[in-house]
Amino acid sequence: MIRKILLGTAIAAGLASTAMSHASAQVVTTTASKVTAGTYNVEPYHTRIVFSVSHMGFTTWYGDFTTASGTLTFDPKSPAKSALDISFPTASVTTTNTKLDGELKSPMWFDAAQFPTITFKSTKIVVTGHNKGVIEGDLTFHGVTHPVTLTAHFNGAGTNPLDKKYTIGFDAHGSLSRADWGVKTYEPLIGDKVDLQLSGAFELAN
Repeated sequence: MIRKILLGTAIAAGLASTAMSHASAQVVTTTASKVTAGTYNVEPYHTRIVFSVSHMGFTTWYGDFTTASGTLTFDPKSPAKSALDISFPTASVTTTNTKLDGELKSPMWFDAAQFPTITFKSTKIVVTGHNKGVIEGDLTFHGVTHPVTLTAHFNGAGTNPLDKKYTIGFDAHGSLSRADWGVKTYEPLIGDKVDLQLSGAFELAN
């Protein structure tokens, strides 16, 4: 028993040492102007699209979409020339309730069978401050396209110490009226205003 405990402790210590070694080797720049220019692909495992809406005025109800794809073309010398094109499967919507997940995918709400993909394509990017900007673009959802404005913040960039890929990360926030996209189910019990949050990781393409 003592031998097993000592062996387990040694393994845990080894894993912790490896993790600390990786962490200490990580170098991240938090200055957008120092980021490597180029085209980046969405890293889907660490990119998340979260939405929230008022539930009968009692609580804020959350859901998210996963398995995003797309590209970010980034020009640190002229950020306004950058471009974002991101999409994700409508059927990837998830909440904490599997019954609600199925309902959201149905024609009653998002109709994932008829409209399988949600996309956002930037049309204009404006720098508003240090590592801050506004991304204007077209959101296509439920067969309808309308403009949406996101406020963005550059988090950092550098080589991921685990997969060795140069990665850049942003957070972006915005809101919309779901009725504009033809989704009016249970209004006004369920709020019309939908808040959006994108936490995006992008890897430099080879």
